[in-house]
Amino acid sequence: MFIAEQDGLIKVINTDGSTRSTPFLDLTAIVSSGGNEQGLLGLAFHPNYSTNGYFFVNYTNNSGNTVVARYTVSSDQNIADSASEEIIMTIAQPYSNHNGGAVVFGPDGYLYIGMGDGGSGGDPENNAQNTASLLGKIIRIDIDNGLPYTIPSDNPFVSDSNIENEIWAIGVRNPWRFNFDSQNGDLWMGDVGQYDYEEINHTAAGVSGLNYGWRCYEGDHTYDTNGCQDIANYTFPVAEYAHSGSAAYRCSITGGYVYRGSMHTGLQGWYFFADYCSDEIGTVNSSYEITYHEPSIGGSFVTFGEDHINELYVAGLNSGVIYSITEMSVAVDEFDLSTSITLHPNPAKEDTVIRSSSVEFQRVEIFNILGKKIKSLFTNNTLEHTLDLTELSQGIYLLKITTQNQGVLVKKLVVE
Repeated sequence: MFIAEQDGLIKVINTDGSTRSTPFLDLTAIVSSGGNEQGLLGLAFHPNYSTNGYFFVNYTNNSGNTVVARYTVSSDQNIADSASEEIIMTIAQPYSNHNGGAVVFGPDGYLYIGMGDGGSGGDPENNAQNTASLLGKIIRIDIDNGLPYTIPSDNPFVSDSNIENEIWAIGVRNPWRFNFDSQNGDLWMGDVGQYDYEEINHTAAGVSGLNYGWRCYEGDHTYDTNGCQDIANYTFPVAEYAHSGSAAYRCSITGGYVYRGSMHTGLQGWYFFADYCSDEIGTVNSSYEITYHEPSIGGSFVTFGEDHINELYVAGLNSGVIYSITEMSVAVDEFDLSTSITLHPNPAKEDTVIRSSSVEFQRVEIFNILGKKIKSLFTNNTLEHTLDLTELSQGIYLLKITTQNQGVLVKKLVVE
């Protein structure tokens, strides 16, 4: 697993969760992270990375401008060639915030780049609606046919000399994370709002040339329509949420992914996002209804990740913790499966016995209170199992017990 850090490091995480001592790539000398929203903001591996070794980064340089660059892995798969930089594009940034930063390969093999409106507040230069600027846009380029890049022939504005031909979509404020549904190629985007509303956009695969409305509209609501077109020319979000009006203060959306993994069937097809201020993880279902999930303990969620089997992760900026997205409920409420599964002793010191009166169980997973999986074991469809606790520190844990008929029970365990 590769982790891009804001100050310019890309690290390799081993399968046991430890971090390799040597970073994959160190860009700290050329990356500026002085502004709150500046830094190394995006990382994407080429679809043919296993053969060409190419990967792409999006960062703000020491002049505060956006750079999209290509690098190549070295002969050591855990270390990149730091001298291999090929700059793909540089985009001037008038302010330090709203840099966007996502670089994502679409199902068509092209590279998509998310650009914020240039910053400040309220898009004072009207960049998002200015088609002569790449700011406030989603960009689509071909990086396989010539350096630094070529423009795909089916980009929506290639025949219009008044519009930058790299543009795929118009009118975004700060598209802080967009991704493609790995099942159908649809684009899902979280676009950060101004003062009142955060928005989620869902666009069918291949649909291009849309205008998402900023600065004319913030979500579904009028913001500044001076000089704007008729409302019919804009594409509005499929879901939005307000900053106020709830127990938790919400302020900035972090877009995620549609879950397409296989480990948690109950999450299938949900779009995941988070809010930076409230530390809430939210989901959007097929009816575009938002649900917030508790508890939320992330320490400012700023990005999601998807692994090679489509399982999801989310990272907290202030906590420095990476969490896995699981179907497990961490609510204290326990439910029973028309049977009784007990832990004894509980609290426990060296071991505890998991015992069922009638339903055999086949898998036990141990999670810490932050939701990190500590251990997973199979019990060969038994009614009783002694769980060794000697490797666990004192504290509260959650046991997720899966029975033979695939029913699941969560039990709280206290280790003394």
